[in-house]
Amino acid sequence: MKLTYLSHSCFLLETATHRLVFDPFLSGNPLAQAKPEEIECDAILVTHGHEDHLGDAVAISQRTGAPVIANFEVAMHCAGLGAKAHPMQPGGAWQFPFGRVKFTIAHHSSSISTPNGFAYLGNPAGILLSTEGKTIYHAGDTALFLDMKLIGELDPIDLALLPIGDNFTMGPEDAARAVGFLGAKRAVPMHYNTFDLIKVDPQRFVDALPPGVGQVLAIGETVEV
Repeated sequence: MKLTYLSHSCFLLETATHRLVFDPFLSGNPLAQAKPEEIECDAILVTHGHEDHLGDAVAISQRTGAPVIANFEVAMHCAGLGAKAHPMQPGGAWQFPFGRVKFTIAHHSSSISTPNGFAYLGNPAGILLSTEGKTIYHAGDTALFLDMKLIGELDPIDLALLPIGDNFTMGPEDAARAVGFLGAKRAVPMHYNTFDLIKVDPQRFVDALPPGVGQVLAIGETVEV
């Protein structure tokens, strides 16, 4: 099973039978190298409604037929724009052909800008994906919270994808503490350096973890899960 970092909070996961994309913010992303029209996938997992996470989900779904798996409000927003959608909420799980998806809480916000101001798009979430005997936790955008201990106890985590950009989310040190709360075997930082307000040195995250736990991925780099 291969995981490729596409920049910001966007990852492509390739299992033996499926291709899944998380938070496909590619258009308008100054660091993205992949283009949305190049993305082929079987499902699109979205943590919340902000443009730098929802991104190109609708366009990719319309082209590929892949469902947007997101909280109820984000899913219905996407469905209203012609995308295929599967609504979920934190605490709920569903068995898909590619694996089990469970939504968790996240401490952040979720909205989208419209000509009439910001529209509420439900609660933000993290996503637990269990497939091929492994569990990946994509935390979305979140602050550090103590219930991460419970998340890791209920679903032992092989790989955690955690925001480190500070200002809007956890910074590197809080994210390293999150790895301990979660009990994750490995961790990869995300949501940093895309914009000035979230510029940090990802090595701070790696250095705050035990040797071999943290790994910084270059954009386009792939790792085995």
